[in-house]
Amino acid sequence: MRSLLLALDPNLSWLQAFVRIGAAAGLGGIIGLERELDEKAAGLRTHMLVAVGSALFTLVGAYGFEDFPATTVDPTRIAAQVVTGIGFLGAGIIFRQGFTIRGLTTAASLWLVAAIGMAAAAGFWKGAVIATVVAS
Repeated sequence: MRSLLLALDPNLSWLQAFVRIGAAAGLGGIIGLERELDEKAAGLRTHMLVAVGSALFTLVGAYGFEDFPATTVDPTRIAAQVVTGIGFLGAGIIFRQGFTIRGLTTAASLWLVAAIGMAAAAGFWKGAVIATVVAS
């Protein structure tokens, strides 16, 4: 994965980082806006924060450790921890009230925007946009 990211762009510029994080915020915001308009618990700001956070973690994993003398750097390790962290966050949102389960869609939407943020940060624009369109 790292070799693929670095083959595309070995030196991520400020503009490229801004575009990738901004795209993550925008795409996450599209999904969050729908939930905001429906007055759901996690709305625009929450979805944007999750998307931006996952994008930043992805960029840190891919580009943040270039200057450290290490034999092997694996950017997928940080990506895996983002998935775990969002799963933990989502688990805290889900509640059972009698025969009804609440928060499941919120947890799923946060999980999705984390993936969209990671895709935007990695430059996988097709996946990020298609997932946003399908979910909206």
